[in-house]
Amino acid sequence: MADVVFPDSIWAAVTPRPPQAPPLAGDAEADAVVIGAGFTGLSAALELARAGQRVLLLEAQAVGWGASGRNNGQVIPTLTAAEPRAMAERWGAAGERFVRLVGGSADTLFDIARREGIEADAEAEQTGWFQPAHSPGRVRLSRARVEAWQHYGFPARLLDREETTALLGTDFWYGGMLNPTGGHINPLGLARGLARAAAAHGAVIHEATPVAGWSREGDRWMVRTTVGHKVRARHMILATNAYTGELVPRLARKLAQTIVPVLSWQMSTDPIPDELRASILPGRQAVSDTRGDLRFFRYDARNRLITGGAVMGRRDMARRVADKAARSLAEAYPQLGTPRMSHVWSGYIGMTWDRFPRIHQLGPDAWTWIGCNGRGVALGVALGREMARAVSGVALDTLALPLSEPRPLPFHSFARRIAPNYLAWMRRKDLQEMK
Repeated sequence: MADVVFPDSIWAAVTPRPPQAPPLAGDAEADAVVIGAGFTGLSAALELARAGQRVLLLEAQAVGWGASGRNNGQVIPTLTAAEPRAMAERWGAAGERFVRLVGGSADTLFDIARREGIEADAEAEQTGWFQPAHSPGRVRLSRARVEAWQHYGFPARLLDREETTALLGTDFWYGGMLNPTGGHINPLGLARGLARAAAAHGAVIHEATPVAGWSREGDRWMVRTTVGHKVRARHMILATNAYTGELVPRLARKLAQTIVPVLSWQMSTDPIPDELRASILPGRQAVSDTRGDLRFFRYDARNRLITGGAVMGRRDMARRVADKAARSLAEAYPQLGTPRMSHVWSGYIGMTWDRFPRIHQLGPDAWTWIGCNGRGVALGVALGREMARAVSGVALDTLALPLSEPRPLPFHSFARRIAPNYLAWMRRKDLQEMK
């Protein structure tokens, strides 16, 4: 069995790799089959195994190989653009429950890490998440968001410019929303920790096992691998998100065409010296601001700043995006100079046209969700647990699972080609807001 090769990243470089789980070697039966070993699939497998179900988790590559092991690791209890009132108005009672799931999603992740004893694996720091306003006009947006989340009982707080300067160590921003339940993790470490916890509760994980499709046979789901093995199970959870259709192009083609996979770039600086860390983000919060062309950063456990960005066009992307992110850090923190990026990597995030996630029931006892829109860390863990509860028989009218039917985007291949140009429009909006 050949080892799965991980993309080069700071997480792959520093995170101990366990022995690779063997691929599925023949037909099998289980109470539940989970497809995809990212945050959603691992959280679902853990929840099902804790409930006493026999769980098989099938992963095409390796645990955390996709977006779950490549992201920035910010644990953010909000969505990118969908506000609480909009969720409630769109989905009614299920939307109200979904608001509470999103608002509590960071606590859910950190609570699971503590309960399962994987905080060290995940390098978990629940130091808060801060969204600084990049212009005076965006402070009004921050105030509205704080009020919206406080309406649902969550501890969001508005910081003025003086408080923001103290928290960030720079006067580059104008105020913003602080959510103390957020924070950051080593995403690959969290994925591997969740896998270890799920296995400890009895789940069986098979890596290097791509799934080709599934069908309903009687009262069971029959999941087929690309080499012809079958898993027969009562319950099924599809947890492939942005990589649906990327590794096995014919897998769930209709579902894959409901999102546009967009390449997201991440990077890490060299470790920041102690004398600089005292003046740069001293409280170690996770930070991502209100720009459309987002500026985001936080420390890791080795005191590197983990940041990222996006650029137009495909030429020499890694170098150009690293240069851009380094300039952005230097602009906010002149004492840092222009930092060197030790690691630069990328992966897909799944974008929907309106930036709402999509939750689908694929049939009896079968669930999926898709469209993380850059908020998949806390949301993936929370929704994995919620879908596991759904297939375990918990009443749907008590769960935060607002349902919709998959609707492929018209001209999907064209949408994929032009998606990077969305950044230009976002930059124009940012510049207009600054005037």
